[in-house]
Amino acid sequence: MAGFVQQVVEGLGAGAIYASLALALVLIYQFTGIVNFAQGELAMFSTYVAWQCVAAGLPFWPALVLTLAVSFAGGMLIERVIIRPVEGAPELTIVIVTVGLFIFVNAAAGWIWTFLIKDFPNPFPGGALEAAGVSVSFSTLGVLGVVAVVMGLLYLLFQHTKIGLGMRAVATNPASARLVGIRVGRTLALGWGLAATVGAVSGVLVAPLLFLEPNMMGGVLIYAFAAATLGGFDSPLGAVAGGLIVGVAETLAGAYVGVIGSDLKVGVPLVIILGVLLLRPQGLFGRAVVERA
Repeated sequence: MAGFVQQVVEGLGAGAIYASLALALVLIYQFTGIVNFAQGELAMFSTYVAWQCVAAGLPFWPALVLTLAVSFAGGMLIERVIIRPVEGAPELTIVIVTVGLFIFVNAAAGWIWTFLIKDFPNPFPGGALEAAGVSVSFSTLGVLGVVAVVMGLLYLLFQHTKIGLGMRAVATNPASARLVGIRVGRTLALGWGLAATVGAVSGVLVAPLLFLEPNMMGGVLIYAFAAATLGGFDSPLGAVAGGLIVGVAETLAGAYVGVIGSDLKVGVPLVIILGVLLLRPQGLFGRAVVERA
């Protein structure tokens, strides 16, 4: 039993990372209806910014604050320069634009920092808490705590601030929001900036567990898509719940399903995506779209 609980705990730690990137995907989708295939690469680029700040001698937490500010500004700039010109274009056009952004950001990171693997400092102390034969590392607790704080801050923003109210109005009905005086364009840019900031948190959490290199977020993006699909692309809470479920499912499948093991675990999110799309396309927490003929 202790072994099973240990696997669940490790799955929750991995799932929290998937949840943070899924949350960024959901935020952009809510505001613009765009599935941003470049979200993982934007998170990777932000992580390199944090690494550069630390390498320059800045302590980790001030470096993180500076990175989040740069990520927010970068997200707004991308929306204004790259996304807004194709606003209202066919969905395939927007998909191609985000895939092109994926390729460009990946190549830009390799050009600036090279494709050599780099170490990234772990902001959490080593060691673990042990109880009843179950060990919970401080790193896992830190990741879960960071994601909980991010969710709490987003809740306060959307539910208790004027900016959050405007963002919710734009996400629900941009045309009506524009009629009541909300600057929709600026609000969409804020949404992209916010999503880029949340994505940066995901990259910073992933980098100490892996090695920092331009392709590090490729696999994480697949799990994040599975989490957002499972929870519902219109539900931030669903994205977090979906991330935790995907993390636990992946860990348990790798530990107890012999044919999967550690090599085929990447197939778990693909199965989840396919199953959800077939059985409940709106996800566990999403709302079904009803169209009147």
